Amino acid sequence: MAKSRTEQLVERLRDLQASSGDVEAAAIVSVDGLSMASSMPADIEEDRVSAMSAAMLSLGERISSELGRGALEQVYVKGQNGYVILTAVGEEAVLTVLARKEAKLGLIFLDVARTVQDLNNLV
Repeated sequence: MAKSRTEQLVERLRDLQASSGDVEAAAIVSVDGLSMASSMPADIEEDRVSAMSAAMLSLGERISSELGRGALEQVYVKGQNGYVILTAVGEEAVLTVLARKEAKLGLIFLDVARTVQDLNNLV
């Protein structure tokens, strides 16, 4: 039996986590702030992550546009305990990745880019 779109999205998120031990969590969120699929630990509220991701993507797009930086590719947040990386998936979704503070960002960015390519076919 064929897998549903949501199952395929979750599978791709889990592949991303498996490819890098530094990826702690990942989610695909609509630009409206609704969760499409996620692979999050139980202590993280999926709805809050979805809403914040959509808001950050929207703000990032506006900043990038108004300051003449062109089309937004990624929003990157560094905190004391790690990173949050938001990457547009087509026009309607965003991939949110939570990475450990020890993460090798070059490898994370490469894995995220590959994941976005795969997700563009599913979203």
